[in-house]
Amino acid sequence: MRMRNKYKKPTSLNCYAGSRYRFSLVVCSFIGCLVMLHFYFLNQSQHSQHAVMRMNNEHPFYRDLVEVEDENIKIPPPRKRSPRAIKRKPKRPTTLIEEFLDESSQLRYLFFPSQRTAIDPTKDAGNESLYYHPGRIWLDTDGNPIQAHGGGILYDDRSRTYYWYGEYKDGPTYHAHKKAAARVDIIGVGCYSSKDLWTWKNEGIVLAAEETNETHDLHKLNVLERPKVIHNKNTNKYVMWMHVDDVNYTKASVGIAVSNSPTGPFNYIKSTRPHGCESRDMTIFKDDDDMAYLIYSSEDNSELHIGPLTQDYLDVTDAMRRILVGQHREAPALFKHEGTYYMVTSGCTGWAPNEALAHAAESVMGPWETMGNPCVGGNKIFRLATFFAQSTFVLPLHGFPGIFIFMADRWNPADLRDSRYVWLPLLVGGPVDRPLDYSFGFPLWPRVSVYWHKRWKLPYKWSGKK
Repeated sequence: MRMRNKYKKPTSLNCYAGSRYRFSLVVCSFIGCLVMLHFYFLNQSQHSQHAVMRMNNEHPFYRDLVEVEDENIKIPPPRKRSPRAIKRKPKRPTTLIEEFLDESSQLRYLFFPSQRTAIDPTKDAGNESLYYHPGRIWLDTDGNPIQAHGGGILYDDRSRTYYWYGEYKDGPTYHAHKKAAARVDIIGVGCYSSKDLWTWKNEGIVLAAEETNETHDLHKLNVLERPKVIHNKNTNKYVMWMHVDDVNYTKASVGIAVSNSPTGPFNYIKSTRPHGCESRDMTIFKDDDDMAYLIYSSEDNSELHIGPLTQDYLDVTDAMRRILVGQHREAPALFKHEGTYYMVTSGCTGWAPNEALAHAAESVMGPWETMGNPCVGGNKIFRLATFFAQSTFVLPLHGFPGIFIFMADRWNPADLRDSRYVWLPLLVGGPVDRPLDYSFGFPLWPRVSVYWHKRWKLPYKWSGKK
């Protein structure tokens, strides 16, 4: 008779073995999916990069756009100081941004070239025709500097004309009180029209300031910034949204105006705090399906909010998404390419330039992922200062998919009327330059690149009449 060994361990599988097998299978499947996703997105990225390379080979102009220029700016030696002053407060090295903000700087002419270098489309011909010179004074057809700061462009299908709206700042710069930001009294929203995006006709003030009624949102002592206009096909109205505020920036609201014509006059309707939240730097974006969206900085500029407008574009709906929370971004400029939404934003440093960031999303309502600094060329300081400018709008170039014009303002806080325009080519293609958080580092979208040029022009055979 056999004796049972009470110390012998059972040799059969326990009841959890199948679970362990299934768990291993799930893990292996998950890893396999990640590998497949990696190769898929890598292929998509390479496809985008090859598409740009293909464009470069087919059109020599594209090669000119991406062959950026360098900037080698040397900071001048510090001014002589007395030994007593040095002992009291040692002089630290001056930064290039400080030189930019110093109206007495020896480098000022580099950032704000003189009147004699102005772009004058009525006189510039031959080799200078249709060339953009970022940072130079830009004259309209009457020979006056264009006043359309913080603006945006509407392309009107019916007239096949571009309309450029912006802040008309042709007034003296002053400070309302000692700690207040530099300002110009509200004059209104300027409008300029063009067929070729280079020659601009002044269409006048399409939304004027209120001179006498101090309770009005647009009283001259208040703030009007970043006007944007879109057309509503259902109502056949042109609708303008803008940031309106008081002199201390405590009102933090949006203003809405409407017109029957792109050249106005616009009738001011009201101001409101969208979704019950404060709103400062803002823009509006009209999608391919005619849905329009408001995007604005909120919560002390610590985050952006985005939400759809009503069908008549005169208000926001209840839907709203908080994006880029805690990232302190402003000056949003949205655009769309091949079904993906992109956005360029600025940091919050007042009039001082800072680093731009590009963001992307599969839905306009998010989630939005940050892809990194889009600036290419110049030098490191130029790139970290967005070429000493701040984003305001991104304009798609008709007939040239994947190519856009990046519109930015080079603010001059010493004389705001002399703030300049920095228009540069923006291309979509190639791998992103920064890992994305929720995508396991895989490049979900092609990179957004803004290329620095001292002088550039639109593609050969470009026609604004398309």
